[in-house]
Amino acid sequence: MFRIFLFQRSGPGALDRVLTAFVPVLAALLLSGCSSVSYYSQLAEGQWQLLRARQPVERLLADPATEPTLRQRLLHAEQARVFASEQLKLPDNRSYRVYADLGRPYVVWNVFATPELSLQPVTHCFPIAGCVAYRGYYRQGAARGAAALMRQQGMDVYVGGVEAYSTLGWFDDPLLSSMVGWGDERLASLIFHELAHQRFYVQDDTEFNESFATFVEQQGTRQWRASRGLPAVAEGAGRQREQFIGLVLASRERLQEIYAGPLNDAGKRAAKQAEFERLRREYRQLRDGAWAGDGRYDAWMYAPMNNAKLLPFGLYDQWVPAFAALFAEVGGDWARFYQRVEQLGRMPADRRKAALAALIAGQARSHAIDAFEGLRGSGLAPR
Repeated sequence: MFRIFLFQRSGPGALDRVLTAFVPVLAALLLSGCSSVSYYSQLAEGQWQLLRARQPVERLLADPATEPTLRQRLLHAEQARVFASEQLKLPDNRSYRVYADLGRPYVVWNVFATPELSLQPVTHCFPIAGCVAYRGYYRQGAARGAAALMRQQGMDVYVGGVEAYSTLGWFDDPLLSSMVGWGDERLASLIFHELAHQRFYVQDDTEFNESFATFVEQQGTRQWRASRGLPAVAEGAGRQREQFIGLVLASRERLQEIYAGPLNDAGKRAAKQAEFERLRREYRQLRDGAWAGDGRYDAWMYAPMNNAKLLPFGLYDQWVPAFAALFAEVGGDWARFYQRVEQLGRMPADRRKAALAALIAGQARSHAIDAFEGLRGSGLAPR
């Protein structure tokens, strides 16, 4: 996830050290006359408070008064930060080498919205960052208020807390207290994800950006574990996540067909609710069968359901298999991988999506051929 402000960069981390005290003033000047001054003002105020709260990690590690658990997490994050630049070829700057205590569980709350009978996200456009499929708020109450107003307009709305974000290198992004509350591996994964946004970003293509960062996070975490002599993540745990995401994405596809189909609005509303029940039913079958009763996704599944709640899955996971295929094509060479990603990013949007779809199709064909060859070698496939 990312958030961006309206300042010209003069070198890694240089500008934010100079302008920290002037963020609210500059934002007010730049946004005067805008119909969304109150929204942008809370963005500026939130970022300003974040910048002011930062402390160098090295100083906290040297301070004997630093709480032991925090010290351990910061030390681990420092190691992951070095790994990110040296091994994953992610930006080498001061981001995630400073720390900020938020005093709250999330840094921002994102508000996603769709029309009642569509999975098309309501987008919001910002200078430099372009158009994205959500709006972020630094106060949970403000996010809930914005969501309530959109519901009154007949929208499907979902509010989700976010632990971290990237300013795409325009500021020295800090490690946040909302991040270090997680385990060591999750903390490293977040660093990889957010630095990937700094490494490459395409305006107006949230699906591309988030899928790219998610792939870097996942592959980076696999390599991070291997570098520390840890075994690969248990296949069962990874498979559960993939199966859960697969259920949600399949439900999204069926909803797309319903909304594009010939039913009238009343019929589409009924079919929509029936689809949500189908999703829950299929989840129960998977949970109580293959997962042996593991209910780790129960809270999400049995909370109120709508289109907007399904939206982040398409944004964060849609093209991950394509980036995995691309990584395999370049033999796991990160520098070549980023070059290929940049080539995709320079394509017009329609060509870029077609190229990503072709990568997924090619990966599927490759797996099918490998499976067939395995069967033929065992004598089970026709020759």
